[in-house]
Amino acid sequence: MTDEQAKVSEERETRVLDTAALRALAHPLRVRILDLLSREGPQTASSLAALTGESSGSTSYHLRMLARHDLVREVAGRGGRERWWERPRGRISFGSESVGDSPAGRAVLQVAVAEYHRARFQEMFDYFTGGYDDEPEEWRDASVSTTSTAHLTAAQLKELAERADALFSEYVDRYRGQEGEGVRSVSLRADLFPLPQRGAGS
Repeated sequence: MTDEQAKVSEERETRVLDTAALRALAHPLRVRILDLLSREGPQTASSLAALTGESSGSTSYHLRMLARHDLVREVAGRGGRERWWERPRGRISFGSESVGDSPAGRAVLQVAVAEYHRARFQEMFDYFTGGYDDEPEEWRDASVSTTSTAHLTAAQLKELAERADALFSEYVDRYRGQEGEGVRSVSLRADLFPLPQRGAGS
């Protein structure tokens, strides 16, 4: 296997977080750090402090907490006065199977999932209620927030989710590492879930 093939294989692996890792991630700044490492690439505690508005002492502490559970890692072979950190390739999953039947585990899972989605909602909210107006026309035209309602079975919803995931993965792989004029980090999202049943049992 070539180095590139190994990287692609690692990228496609999914890690189901255990209770300890979930507990480490259940903090708004740690979620923010993880997102910034995904978006901006390797960073130091100082550069993350500048991006988040926190102190470098604070970002350094939270990096160590994330590293303790392999959510971030030190960049190998990159020297200098400060340590550089990166997010390992691959996906993370908040699968409920990781916490078993433990009430404490389920509570940690709930907090971590809530913080993860709160951060994503806030990012989307900030863009469409303010940042959108500051963007050039070409980026405004390319941005979209759309909602549709379909009547599907669980199997059909799963098929749709898998197709959306495959499409996103295709674009991530095709343009990985792309640089140059006009290239920006772009968020790819799909919110697919069943709506509450109304009148069930009434």
